[in-house]
Amino acid sequence: MNVLPIDPLLAKPAPLICFSHLRWDFVLQRPQHLMSRFAQERPVWFWEEMIPTDHHLAYLEFHAFEGTSVQAIRPRVPARLSAEEAAQALSGLLDQLLAITGAHQPVLWFYTPQMWPIARHLRPAAVVYDCMDELSNFRFAPPDLQRNEAALLAAADVVFTGGYSLYEAKRHQHGNIHPFPSAVEAEHFGAARAMRCDPADQAGIPHPRLGYYGVIDERLDLDLLRDVAAARPDWHIVMVGPVAKLAPGDLPRAANIHWLGQKGYGELPAYLSGWDVALMPFAINEATRFISPTKTPEYLAGGRQVVSTPVRDVVRHYGDVEAVRIADDAAGFVQACEAALATGPGPWLDKVDRVLAEMSWDSTFAHMKRLLDGAQLVPLRAGVSG
Repeated sequence: MNVLPIDPLLAKPAPLICFSHLRWDFVLQRPQHLMSRFAQERPVWFWEEMIPTDHHLAYLEFHAFEGTSVQAIRPRVPARLSAEEAAQALSGLLDQLLAITGAHQPVLWFYTPQMWPIARHLRPAAVVYDCMDELSNFRFAPPDLQRNEAALLAAADVVFTGGYSLYEAKRHQHGNIHPFPSAVEAEHFGAARAMRCDPADQAGIPHPRLGYYGVIDERLDLDLLRDVAAARPDWHIVMVGPVAKLAPGDLPRAANIHWLGQKGYGELPAYLSGWDVALMPFAINEATRFISPTKTPEYLAGGRQVVSTPVRDVVRHYGDVEAVRIADDAAGFVQACEAALATGPGPWLDKVDRVLAEMSWDSTFAHMKRLLDGAQLVPLRAGVSG
């Protein structure tokens, strides 16, 4: 393959199209942290999953959101189309996006391999696969996901993983792969340490409060929550976040379990400030085998002790942190929460702050950008396939 070198001192940053299975305004997490930073230096389009429409033609919706210059793109595709026809329509819409924006040879950044087939015909400046989770282990995973991931890995110039366990599982599948576990905006969540005013829907909940925020799905051990609530009816468990892929009847109901629904990123420190202990009650299953939960450093930044089930990357990175306790069953979870309640704030905060100082999203972005810039010194290729 003939390639043309790029002079990084002369070239403007290439536009970036980020392909995501998560909607921009669902939950603020890794894609939003990184893409918002890239958007400060280059155009960024956030291509979301298609939405069926009764219209006879496929078309694009452009969505702008306050606080960022990232443009969310929501393809609308006629519901009558077959899967193959829908893929062809999406490829055509992607070509339209490039034509109307003038984004020649963009960086293609993928959070889902399922979108690789609609983009593989392009001439990108670089292809990035940021493998945040092992999606093939999730409930309702598409049957062709692993095949599409293999094709994406073959085409990618650089691969990132959302944690070290995921890196270890995939490091032999690519020659330029790098682990990037969850980072944190410590100042944002650190505000919880000084807050004294509860949100209205939490203010009436008695103490002690044990809290969780995040997506509520098959990755949580709902039986564990039910058992802890039954074992200690004087404790109140506060659950903040959207419910996904679960039926209402799947959620444990008790007088001391409070489901408060989804909250904005800016609201999370206020909820966190009102908890006595922060929880990570993850099930230990295939869906959690490789996760590196963002909430671990966020909880700690907020000055809250953490009780978690033995998620591999939590044990690896935080097992020796005094403020993080690990338990693998309801009895152990209750005991760990009791120890955390008895300890309260203390000298462990200083150690936590030293750990968090090396884990900012700014530093993660800077490191990823250097690797992306290095990848772009080679490509400008005639096309990729897979």
